[in-house]
Amino acid sequence: MDAAQVLRTARTRRGLTQAQLATRAGTSQPVISAYEHGRRDPSIETLRRLVAAAGERLEVRSGSPPSDLPPLASPEAHAAALVDVLLLADAVPARRAPAPTVDFPRICSGGGER
Repeated sequence: MDAAQVLRTARTRRGLTQAQLATRAGTSQPVISAYEHGRRDPSIETLRRLVAAAGERLEVRSGSPPSDLPPLASPEAHAAALVDVLLLADAVPARRAPAPTVDFPRICSGGGER
């Protein structure tokens, strides 16, 4: 569960609106909205404070990464993957910058000024 889900769950479990939680936490409703929609990532301490303002308790457990992530590889494997990425990036043709435009003064043909 990510920070946005944790905060939204804590708030809705207690039946609070974003504005009510913001008032309790001493922040603004747009900040709560940004956290809940993943536009901003709160620090662990900020998340803990917001969840506490909702009347819940945040417990952070450290441990092994989720099972859907690949295990950490050796430094040699990381180096080989980095070389592959750099070779791929080198093979991609560079975009050419658009030709600069030059503005010339307008030339009027025919007699002088009228």
